[in-house]
Amino acid sequence: MARTSLIVSSQRVLYSLLSLLLLSLVPTQSAPEAALITQIPGFNGTLPSKHYSGYVTIDESHGRNLFYYFIESERKPSEDPVVLWLNGGPGCSSFDGFVYEHGPFNFEAAKTEGGLPQLHLNPYSWSKVSSILYLDSPAGVGFSYSKNKSDYITGDLKTASDSHTFLLKWFELYPEFLSNPFFISGESYAGVYVPTLASEVVKGIDAAVQPKLNFKGYLVGNGVTDEDMDGNALVPFAHGMGLISDDLFEEITEECNGNYYKPNSDTCENKLAKVDQAINGLNIYDILEPCYHGTDSLKISTVTSNLPPSFRKLGETERPLAVRKRMFGRAWPLRAPVRDGLVPTWPQLMNSESVPCTDDEVATSWLNNAALRKAIHAEDDSVIPSWELCTDNIRFYHDAGSMIKYHKNLTSRGYRALIYSGDHDMLVPFTGSEAWTRSVGYKVVDEWRPWTSNGQIAGYTQGYENNLTFSNHKAGHTVPEYKPQEALDMYSRFLAGQPQ
Repeated sequence: MARTSLIVSSQRVLYSLLSLLLLSLVPTQSAPEAALITQIPGFNGTLPSKHYSGYVTIDESHGRNLFYYFIESERKPSEDPVVLWLNGGPGCSSFDGFVYEHGPFNFEAAKTEGGLPQLHLNPYSWSKVSSILYLDSPAGVGFSYSKNKSDYITGDLKTASDSHTFLLKWFELYPEFLSNPFFISGESYAGVYVPTLASEVVKGIDAAVQPKLNFKGYLVGNGVTDEDMDGNALVPFAHGMGLISDDLFEEITEECNGNYYKPNSDTCENKLAKVDQAINGLNIYDILEPCYHGTDSLKISTVTSNLPPSFRKLGETERPLAVRKRMFGRAWPLRAPVRDGLVPTWPQLMNSESVPCTDDEVATSWLNNAALRKAIHAEDDSVIPSWELCTDNIRFYHDAGSMIKYHKNLTSRGYRALIYSGDHDMLVPFTGSEAWTRSVGYKVVDEWRPWTSNGQIAGYTQGYENNLTFSNHKAGHTVPEYKPQEALDMYSRFLAGQPQ
């Protein structure tokens, strides 16, 4: 009997040693201490809160890794909300929001000795009132990547599932934030990312998936939502903004029977061509801003041969270089709303690296710098040869349908939603967002009224039951980029549960 016990005991010791050896061979997620950022190339000041960044592996077998940059709140990180930010495209990095919208720094193009942009603290950073988590999604976008290139063929539902997996693993790495209120936010094509991910989060909560996220609501800026609503938004927008005449609008209304993006007759199509001609040369991201781009960006690929002339010659001038007039193409062209199937990225739309109304030299030079990549724990150029604001690495399919059903389900369950629009954006016009929020059928509880920031009217808002709010801003496609102070006021009030 003693001999048998000794053999069993020896087997257990051997099994334990073997288990430890196997565990040592399994890659582990980086601990927050390893993800801490201790220096920011280009910035010489003192960070007002802790910054972390790195990768979360969401599929070990494929080596699929999503990159994040996390900024603790500058106020009370133990209590303030944690907010996920997603840029759209599809195919655009969330460093777009970080660099050009509401991140911790303002970037000055003047170069430092190391050839980097100079960074200064942003007084209107959203980290003033919340912790904010920037995520490059899906894999293949920004600094996120996969060792299995088949992962770069993806779509709405897979992206939402992967992002949910990311969140569960991320909160395991940062469990101290699990009790904080959690919100999801984004803009443009993230009008699809946000509600589909929110739905996955809620399904996980219902299924008692651990860790349990303290999800409270979401924000969407100038977001893609519904083919019909978005597709029919341009003509009323153009008329309301005085871009087309009353006579033309009346003719189109009569000939097209309210269907402005899928012409049902040659006469309707001819009338719509007059709209294209009337708005030719405007900056589609903000009709009040100039738009410059190089001649290369006029070369449209065959995938978009049905694009109207207004897009093909958007903002053509004699100026040879692209200039970022506070704007970048983060969606698709005029009168081409998202439909089921392939959604071409901007580089896939153009036979050129040049994109209308764009100069992203600041972000590109900073994020392709070797010292910066090392500082933020991103892979070097042997894995990701070039960081791009918007990439053509992925092939992306819209497979989630209209977002209205997602919004209705989420808000009917008590999750708060703020749908905001820059009212001079012609890419995803506010007329569509206003129409679909009204179409949900909720009772108005806060009638249309102005809202103010710094003593001035910043826009108009309407509140519905079930905590659904629509708000517009005197701004273009990316509201925080155009109106940083007003956007911070909007954001702060929403997170605090206050009316706009």
